[in-house]
Amino acid sequence: MGLSTSYLMSLEMSIMLMCMFQAKITVHLKKGVSDPEGNNTLKALHLLGYEDVKSAHTVRTYELELEGKDKKQIKSDVEQMCQRLLTNPVIHEYSIAIKEL
Repeated sequence: MGLSTSYLMSLEMSIMLMCMFQAKITVHLKKGVSDPEGNNTLKALHLLGYEDVKSAHTVRTYELELEGKDKKQIKSDVEQMCQRLLTNPVIHEYSIAIKEL
């Protein structure tokens, strides 16, 4: 028993409509949250003679490549990823940038 021609055509159209996107997620600590890694980096830079450096902050960046039909759905999916895995909402803030590849 084979697949119908109309089913195969609709499957082919679905595949053709898929696009590649890049999501760039930047995660940083909320204001007032201690940043020991940033503080240690600042101290180390001062010890190395870089006294002009006045602050150092830890920032994490994720770059994901995703396949999807539209930018809106990709952004929604990435928001869920941030809320469920990539960030801790108690201490982190994040921004998301999506571009089509």
